[in-house]
Amino acid sequence: MKGNEAIAEAAIQAGCRFFFGYPITPQNQIPEYMSKRMPQVGGCFLQSESEVAAINMVYGAGGAGARVMTSSSSPGISLKQEGISYIVGAEVPCVIVNMVRGGPGLGSIQPAQSDYYQATRGGGHGDYRMPVLAPGSVQEAVTLTQDAFDLADRYRTPVMVLGDGLIGQMMEPVDMEQAADRKPADDLAEKTWAATGHKATEEAPRAIINSLYIDPVVLEQHCLKLQAKYDAIEAAECRWQEEMLEDAEIVIVAYGTTARIARSAMRKCREMGLKVGMIRPITLWPFPEAAIRATLKTAKKYLCVEMSTGQMIDDVKLAVNGERPVEFYGRTGGMVPTVNEIVEKLESMKTAPDAVEQLIGKTGAALDQVAGAAQKTFASLGQKIEQKVNDPAFVQKTEDLKQKTGELAGKAMDGLAKGATLLGEGLTKAFGALNNLVSGNNAATEEKNDKEGQD
Repeated sequence: MKGNEAIAEAAIQAGCRFFFGYPITPQNQIPEYMSKRMPQVGGCFLQSESEVAAINMVYGAGGAGARVMTSSSSPGISLKQEGISYIVGAEVPCVIVNMVRGGPGLGSIQPAQSDYYQATRGGGHGDYRMPVLAPGSVQEAVTLTQDAFDLADRYRTPVMVLGDGLIGQMMEPVDMEQAADRKPADDLAEKTWAATGHKATEEAPRAIINSLYIDPVVLEQHCLKLQAKYDAIEAAECRWQEEMLEDAEIVIVAYGTTARIARSAMRKCREMGLKVGMIRPITLWPFPEAAIRATLKTAKKYLCVEMSTGQMIDDVKLAVNGERPVEFYGRTGGMVPTVNEIVEKLESMKTAPDAVEQLIGKTGAALDQVAGAAQKTFASLGQKIEQKVNDPAFVQKTEDLKQKTGELAGKAMDGLAKGATLLGEGLTKAFGALNNLVSGNNAATEEKNDKEGQD
């Protein structure tokens, strides 16, 4: 089945009976398929007049307790963001499919992953998150779409299935038997909160679906309640896939279609002797931070590969927390990275030292150079001192000085001759005495030196 059609059928098999949307490439096969299938199962398909209208219809159907879905692509999802924020605030479950295309603006109709920020940071206004599932194949898109309905009902929240043009357009074998008549999860509670139009009683008061809280004290408590929900989702619903991480020195982090390409690059590198492994986040939020940190015991570097200019790399860097270098390779604007491009990047990471290693190497080389120069300087200086001390003229001058200055001067020169061979504390005094000898001091200077020597 084609990815878009498989997602639509998976939703129907999971009990979705309402679909509201507006056409935009590359996800058009989803509403097209729904327009044919929904009447066959007693459901409702409606093509709205705009994306804004569609998401508010989702709000209404979800608020009444129905399993409802909408789908769009990048610019269309942007138009839905206000309604998504309302739905989050009102705690209404629904499923939103985004088949990402190149941007910004109208961009292109080619596949991309440049909506990562929008999806994982909420996208709309206010403090909120929502689970984001990123399938890597058509079969997984079926499974995750059905899981999305259970997650939405379990936590009373929108859930996004984030694919791209390739996932939506490619055709792959799909086992729909395991997806047929998917029943809601056993742990799901009855939707007593839903506004179904029932007559209010003391046991079942009137249900109100609302995201407006005028009192800031009340709104703060509501936001804290939502945050507690997000904490529970992070603790229980994080998903990822690990490959060849036991001895991996370079760890690739990639998701969706890009992970398939990165997997081929990883295997090719293994054949070349490079120890490369991969983590594929399946939930982009919650992000598998703990799984990435667990690889620090072997990993020396990380490579984030995306069809963007770099968005998920921020979460990878946060997970690594500065303990390892994180590099990036990506294509954008609808361009898709190739296996060979990723392999070349991985090879460069293996052969080229990172910035810290380069700094250490340069510093070590500079220190070696300084030490070598110092060694040569001191060796040359030692030779000159030795030659001066052994020079017959110097020796004769020393003997003459001994005779003129007597025993005290002789002792001083004996010390000078010995000190001249050392590079210790007496070297400075030896240089001063030698300078006096070479410049031919007169008798007055000698007499002064004698007094200074006594001092």
